[in-house]
Amino acid sequence: MAERGALSLLSLLCLTFLYTETTAAKHVDKASAVQPFSPFWFTVEPQDTLAIRGNSAFLNCSAHSDAATPAHIEWKKDGTFMSLVSDERRKILPDGTLFFSHVVHSKHNKPDEGTYQCVATIENLGSISSRTARLSVAGMPRFANQPLPATARLGDSQVMACEVNSDLVAFIRWEKDRQPLELSTRLIQLPSGALVISNASETDAGTYRCLVENVGSSKLSDEAELQTVPETGEERKLEFLVQPVSVTKTTDASVLLPCVATGYPAPRISWMFGDKLLEESDGRVEVLGGGSLQISNLTEADAGIYTCVADNSNTTIEAQAQLAVQVSPQFVKRPANIYAHESMDIIFECDVSGSPAPTVKWVKNGDAVIPSDYFKIIEDHNLQILGLVKSDEGFYQCLAENDAGNIQSSAQLIILDPVVALPSFPPPSLTPNTTDHVTPGSRGVGSPAGPTSSAPRDVVASLVSTRFIKLTWRQPAEPHGDELTYSIFYSQEGTSRERVVNTSRPGEMQVTIQNLMPDTKYRFRVVAHNSNGQGESSAALKVATQAEVQVPGPAPNLQGVSNTPTSVSLSWDKPLTGNGEILSYKLYYTDKSVGKEQDIDVDGQSYSMAGLKKNTEYSFRVVANNRHGPGVSTEDVVVRTLSDVPSAPPQNLTIEVHNSKSIMLRWQPPPLSGQNGKITGYKIRYRKGSRRSESETTEGTQLYKLMDGLEHGTEYSFRVSAMTVNGTGPATEWMTAETFESDLDESRVPDQPSSLHVRPLVNSIVVSWTPPENQDIMVRGYAIGYGIGSPHAQTIKVDYKQRYFTIENLDPSSHYVITLKAFNNVGEGIPVYESAVTRAQSVPDPLPMMPPVGVQASVLSHDTIKVTWADNSLPKSQKVTDNRYYTVRWKTNIPANTKVKMVNTTNLSYTVPDLKPNTLYEFSVMVTKGRRVSTWSMTAQGTTFETTPSSAPKDVTVVSKENKPRTIIVNWQPPSEANGKITGYIIYYSTDVNAVVHDWVIEPVVGNRLTHQIQELTLDTTYYFKIQARNSKGMGPMSEPVQFRTPKTSNLTPKMGPSGNQPPRDPVPPRIKDGENHILVIVIIISVGAFTIIVVVVGAFLCTRRTTSHQKKKRAASKSSNGSHKYKGNSKDLKPPDLWIHHERLELKPMDKSPDPNPVMTETPIPRTSQDITPADSGLESNPHLQQRRNSYRGHESEDSMSTLAGRRGMRPKMMMPFDAQPPQPVISAHPIHSLDNHHHYYHMGSLSSATRSYLYHQGSGYPRPHTCTPISHLDRVDSTESVRNTPSSEPAPPATASSQASCPSEILADPEGSYHGSTTTEEEPSYSSNLPPLRSAHPHAHAHPLKSFAVPAIPASSHPSYESPALPSTPLLTQTGPPTHPHVVKTASIGTLGRTRTPMVVTVPNAPDVPETSKMLEDVDSVSTAPHTGCL
Repeated sequence: MAERGALSLLSLLCLTFLYTETTAAKHVDKASAVQPFSPFWFTVEPQDTLAIRGNSAFLNCSAHSDAATPAHIEWKKDGTFMSLVSDERRKILPDGTLFFSHVVHSKHNKPDEGTYQCVATIENLGSISSRTARLSVAGMPRFANQPLPATARLGDSQVMACEVNSDLVAFIRWEKDRQPLELSTRLIQLPSGALVISNASETDAGTYRCLVENVGSSKLSDEAELQTVPETGEERKLEFLVQPVSVTKTTDASVLLPCVATGYPAPRISWMFGDKLLEESDGRVEVLGGGSLQISNLTEADAGIYTCVADNSNTTIEAQAQLAVQVSPQFVKRPANIYAHESMDIIFECDVSGSPAPTVKWVKNGDAVIPSDYFKIIEDHNLQILGLVKSDEGFYQCLAENDAGNIQSSAQLIILDPVVALPSFPPPSLTPNTTDHVTPGSRGVGSPAGPTSSAPRDVVASLVSTRFIKLTWRQPAEPHGDELTYSIFYSQEGTSRERVVNTSRPGEMQVTIQNLMPDTKYRFRVVAHNSNGQGESSAALKVATQAEVQVPGPAPNLQGVSNTPTSVSLSWDKPLTGNGEILSYKLYYTDKSVGKEQDIDVDGQSYSMAGLKKNTEYSFRVVANNRHGPGVSTEDVVVRTLSDVPSAPPQNLTIEVHNSKSIMLRWQPPPLSGQNGKITGYKIRYRKGSRRSESETTEGTQLYKLMDGLEHGTEYSFRVSAMTVNGTGPATEWMTAETFESDLDESRVPDQPSSLHVRPLVNSIVVSWTPPENQDIMVRGYAIGYGIGSPHAQTIKVDYKQRYFTIENLDPSSHYVITLKAFNNVGEGIPVYESAVTRAQSVPDPLPMMPPVGVQASVLSHDTIKVTWADNSLPKSQKVTDNRYYTVRWKTNIPANTKVKMVNTTNLSYTVPDLKPNTLYEFSVMVTKGRRVSTWSMTAQGTTFETTPSSAPKDVTVVSKENKPRTIIVNWQPPSEANGKITGYIIYYSTDVNAVVHDWVIEPVVGNRLTHQIQELTLDTTYYFKIQARNSKGMGPMSEPVQFRTPKTSNLTPKMGPSGNQPPRDPVPPRIKDGENHILVIVIIISVGAFTIIVVVVGAFLCTRRTTSHQKKKRAASKSSNGSHKYKGNSKDLKPPDLWIHHERLELKPMDKSPDPNPVMTETPIPRTSQDITPADSGLESNPHLQQRRNSYRGHESEDSMSTLAGRRGMRPKMMMPFDAQPPQPVISAHPIHSLDNHHHYYHMGSLSSATRSYLYHQGSGYPRPHTCTPISHLDRVDSTESVRNTPSSEPAPPATASSQASCPSEILADPEGSYHGSTTTEEEPSYSSNLPPLRSAHPHAHAHPLKSFAVPAIPASSHPSYESPALPSTPLLTQTGPPTHPHVVKTASIGTLGRTRTPMVVTVPNAPDVPETSKMLEDVDSVSTAPHTGCL
């Protein structure tokens, strides 16, 4: 058996080894199988073709491929595939050419004319598209202008017209005497088809006609006879027969600018390019017969304004034309083939140039790529594909097109299996998401096979935001390796396209996915990679991003129009996604000549901006604001203000006398700031002596004028003014010049130029000179000779008006000799010599600068961040010793302000000032050294510190609450400049707007609330409200006071309730009383009422029995304190004022209702109803209404939970506790109140957070409702007592009774609402109850007299230092003594509004009349059963 077991084990090991080897071999083969790219391109592409109607036509197309199957060729016409199956007239030849047997074309049927494109397809590989080509069909020849009989003077020029359709000009030829006419430099055909005959001779006489041929059928024009006559010698006016016209051509083409003039003396034709004289050179620029200019092999540099100048000895005329040169698109960078894996992100790069700028579109397998969330056009031309899937394979083409032509280039995308490694060459173009690990989990051919990792565990989203999600996970249970890397695949719910992000280093088990969409669901899964490859995937985790802050979208339809030269009217529509009410708009505008952006707040949807510069471009954008803040900015709209008449004269007016009959004027345009629009021309006014002036005008681009036809030896005055379409601007000062008595001498050569100056550069020398000193000899021009060592190598002639010239294309570091000679028709004069050595060629630095590293942003303050960095190109000392400098740029993440700011510095740090508080900034740095510039460094971020708000809350409004005239609602909006997170607001209100701030009543509110209710205001009274915001750094400024007057009367007629003053509460809800008599509701109400009555009766009975002994002691105490007073025994008489202490407010509460409906009261600065008893102080303690305000950051509460002063006042009038310097009979101690600036106001007496240790408040009506409960002991009450400063509530606390063992139900325990931290635990208000001592169940003084229980407040436990308060002095409150027949005048304790001690005010306390003791005992018992202040609810 043992041998058999050993053999079995050996066999098993052998099989395992063989299986492992086989699997490894298969894996190696699979990993090495990388599909090669397939060469696939067009060898011939279609070209623009002009076809003849009825003739055949061809559009060539041929594609090359190494694939086994040849490419299948199809054609598109105007973007749609052509169906040629049953077309007998059009077909595709075997090589792919589209053949038209005969072209069809008529006025109403043009089936062949259009744009064609060739599409080549290889099955299972992909498709590519060719460039587009235009097929045009020549129309019927029609002569718009035909030759006319003409006469030509010998030696002069003449033009024979012939004008046909523009597309048929190429088919025109001329005949003379019905014989073909051979063209030459003297006989030329213009682009219009006209024939120019220059320097006419007798042989040119004859009959001429033009004909159009090779367009189906030839068509002849009329014949016209040309006669030649001799020149008579009489002066003839100089005029143009043909003027140059503006034309657009493409590069490498030729252009002919016609210019033919006639007159006597015979004119001399010259051309100017811009303001320089154009010279013929190398046969590329040539002036043909008659003066027409021909330029061959056009380049971009040839574009500009050309001026034909015709000049004879009497006059000069000019004509201008603009030559525009277009450059067809050219590839600067072609897209490259890419290998990739699924879920990766790639970029196909494509860079093109051309003029006009080409438009780029992308095509995949012959179909246009439509931009989407996964196919994006970035950096103008590049195609980015996110989250690759297998179907993305194929050929991608970049097609560029402009008016000059179109081109295309293609690249192939191959998606490999995950187990196949990406080849190292060519490198794929990947986005930053995949640059960390190009081939996660892939391995080379030689890697050993082995087990892969199991799925990562516990994948959770640890942080979810609006546009990013942070994922964390645990290592797989079976990693099978040490250094694991992870790939995170994610996709948007509803799509199958996954994207991948890889961890940056081995072992990292968290990643942040960026650039997600707000409020969108995503699926995530994580895969681990070990040395053996990709492991198992985790289960899909579904996570939804948060909804973005609901700021407004961009305001659509932003339009601007200039109404005047200095104003612009703008209008826009309301944002489509306003996300609430639009509060305002901010209009940003930028003077494009300056570049500084400014802004202005606008309330409406239009604005007229004045005070702008004339004829200046401004850019405008609008940002909408709602209660959440600024929204998304609109795109910039550029508006140019209207032009106006120039406000400045032309500059640098010079006058040069040419001869006895002409004077040359030259000038420069007005300064840009004074042009106020495009200069359309110049007006020249001139006069002889003091005679009336005359005027002439020139074109706006002409900056000179030859004034001819003048009298010799005469003084003339000139001035020039500029013109726009709006009118003529101011003129220059008058300048005078006198013509020569006689014309200049041309019987001899000119003298030597008076001076010659040279300025050598690297490849050129600038030559300048002054004319000969003898101005009486005619100078026709200057001849410049130059060469290395000899001035005779090359010669250039320039016009006599020129005073400088740049000799170009010279060799660096070479010695050149230059000569300058003036010449006229007689010959050249004496030369002047000069020599110069060109400068040495500077060697450009081939290496770019390395960007700074280690950029850090250190926050110094709320408006300052220090940016530091290191420069690896510096020595270890990091000292800058050369001329390098650093550029720091920064920007914020505020949508409304995305402008980038930059500054230069020579240090390795820079402190950025003037930043906004609590704002995230992003910094980067680059270094510049000479002409070497680095790229921008990695970015660093820093958020400025918070500071106190610099603006007040805005949009403060006060409205009255419906059906509650004594309740108002205050609404507001956060400050515009919060400078941090708002943690709270304080509402100040008063009836005196001029009162000092300490005399205003305050209402704190938490920072996330923007509305608050204030109750129990006095009717028909004017109140003023201000609001102040605070953040972690302190308080901001107060808002402006807002006035509000309460209504004069209540909408509801009050009814006397059981207590005499309080209207009874109707137990039926309002909607039941309104008539909705549903039987089920009535049954429910009756049942609840019966149950309530039973509970009340049982509770009253139990409370009466439990408090019998206490009542006896109370009556005995009352009897002894009222010693000599006698009571009149009738139930209607007044009861003695059984005073009760509300420890929270230091008030004395009568045990029962006083029958007097109008008790004596003192005046208050804020008038209340006649039932209030208030001292005359104007502070917080002097007004019961202001004193009862809740000082809580909990904001406004529900109507049911709010205390109402009316209910308490209706049952028993409220009195201040009197005290006097009479018998030292301690009754109660009062604590001084801390200011808001003292941190002790948060917790005054220890535990106040737990609901079980709060004061016992009434929860509902103002009439008595007895309940059965046991009150809290007086010691517990003292322990939970808050600062009186922070607890101005009108709700009285129940007294301590003889028993403190039991507690009341939780429903009747209310929040004391007296501190900034509430006692109830909610999500918004954290509870501190866990830190408080446990509730005490007994107290040694529990059975003492009720008033004595408040004599000595309990001291907080020392074991809770966080709630300790400093020792507070106490003021004894003394019992009232004296005769009962009249009110006592006593002093009362006064508590300052902000913790200040006020002067005691006088209050009148009514005395109780005498009643029999038996009646008193009965009333006391009744008082116990009815008053909630006895300790039972």
